[in-house]
Amino acid sequence: MNVVSSDQKTVLHLRRPRAPLVLVAAAAAAAALFASGCSGDESSRAKTRKPTTAGASKSAKDFRQAISADDYDRSLFDSGSTTIDNPWWPVKPGTRFSWSGSTREDGERVPHRIVFTVTDLTKVIDGVRTVVGWDRDFSRNKLVEAELIFLAQDKYGNVWHFGQYSETWDGKELVGGQAWLAGHLKGAKAGIMMMAEPRRGTPAYSEGFAPAPFYWEDHARVWKVGQKTCVPARCFNNVMVTEEFEPTKPDAYQLKYYARGVGNIRTGWRGRKDQDHEVLGLQKVERLNEDDLAKARADALELETRARVYGQAPPAQRRNAQAR
Repeated sequence: MNVVSSDQKTVLHLRRPRAPLVLVAAAAAAAALFASGCSGDESSRAKTRKPTTAGASKSAKDFRQAISADDYDRSLFDSGSTTIDNPWWPVKPGTRFSWSGSTREDGERVPHRIVFTVTDLTKVIDGVRTVVGWDRDFSRNKLVEAELIFLAQDKYGNVWHFGQYSETWDGKELVGGQAWLAGHLKGAKAGIMMMAEPRRGTPAYSEGFAPAPFYWEDHARVWKVGQKTCVPARCFNNVMVTEEFEPTKPDAYQLKYYARGVGNIRTGWRGRKDQDHEVLGLQKVERLNEDDLAKARADALELETRARVYGQAPPAQRRNAQAR
């Protein structure tokens, strides 16, 4: 395993689920999750689908600087959807990111650590081929959550979030899990995780939506630009800060610090009603060798296999070696 400079890669951290996840209880409702027949074959994509009415009037500049989740359309994506090279959030397969800090639990600060691996797997969701990320969340050095996260980049450079499969763990014991994928659950929608050219003063954007019983509704907006911050990896200038929030939970914000060419380097919070007071800093970035990447792939596929109890969907596939 070779350690590489932190300014060459990126980190990913999506917000934690709002409530414990129960595999059996969610299974019945989720049976329709993968019901729509999206094929894993690239030729099955609806590339000729007409843009939405909202998107039809937008210019290329609009799609880079002021795109909305309402503009989602499969025609925004082409064969390069798994090449995520957005300068504010480049996501390269075979890279592992670690950051550490703490959260507040029952009024006490406890050690918290996140490990995110960009696998060499892809998965077709709603006709769009996505990159599969594997996220692990540790509290007091014990695994409490594991996730598969599905991301794709449109032809304008915006990074989209297509859903998650999330499991709750008690150390080595699986408590339960649930999944939601855009286009495969009635009401579920893809969202924007990073605009191609994010700017301060632009409207907040949806990062994705899943209705009950899954319920996922994070939004974000650019809060500050031109900041400086230091994390265990090193110090960064010209940092952009976004604030993430749920519309139904006012005065509770999670702050994400992004360095151009690197990605998410720090997580913080603000607001009187924020419960977790989570703080994290980028600790290291590693480029996995073939053996470590194969192990990560196998571990992610274990989650993928469990996720498929919810219904039928094209399985995740290993991407072409030349594309890594």
